[in-house]
Amino acid sequence: MLSIARRLSALCLLMLVAACANTDPDGELLPLGDFRLGHVVVRAIDVQQGPFSRDATEDELSEALAAAVKRRFIRYDGNGLYHFGISIGGYVLAQPGLPVVYTPKSVMIFDVNVYDNATGQKLTEEPHRITAFEGLENSAPVIGSGIARGKEEQLANLSREGARLLQEWLAKNPKWFTPDPDAPRTEFNRAEQEAKLAKLK
Repeated sequence: MLSIARRLSALCLLMLVAACANTDPDGELLPLGDFRLGHVVVRAIDVQQGPFSRDATEDELSEALAAAVKRRFIRYDGNGLYHFGISIGGYVLAQPGLPVVYTPKSVMIFDVNVYDNATGQKLTEEPHRITAFEGLENSAPVIGSGIARGKEEQLANLSREGARLLQEWLAKNPKWFTPDPDAPRTEFNRAEQEAKLAKLK
């Protein structure tokens, strides 16, 4: 498997000439069985910053992605409870370039593990890697994302697209979220649980 640094370099070359498609970041609820969102733990430790990128702190990266994941998945209300462990490995927040000639694009790479609260088991044998681009509708391909968008907007776009790709991947693993009619609903007070996690940081 390519390292994060090598993969970022390869992606930067690709992104000079192409942009990936995107869809509504708050679009339809793909079927996820008994899914309900529990903890979302996002870490951005020793993140690789790609070439021609604006700077972003670990907190800026992790908070933006966590917020986007919660926004997309909080709408599910199954009886189960599932937790995400996410590690951001690399990113590019494109700097302003030269229109038409050089229009760098933005990207975020992160790994995801999924945990079932009922069994305490990790559902992913290996972390699933997601590569999120801003997408054609957000990337301003003619003048470049770095000119058209500020850092915060680039990061928000990447995070929303990453959350969408995560949802799309989970929908391909329906066996993880098969409802159990005999299992009681697991209660989860989000505000209380997040306050406890905050104290541990």
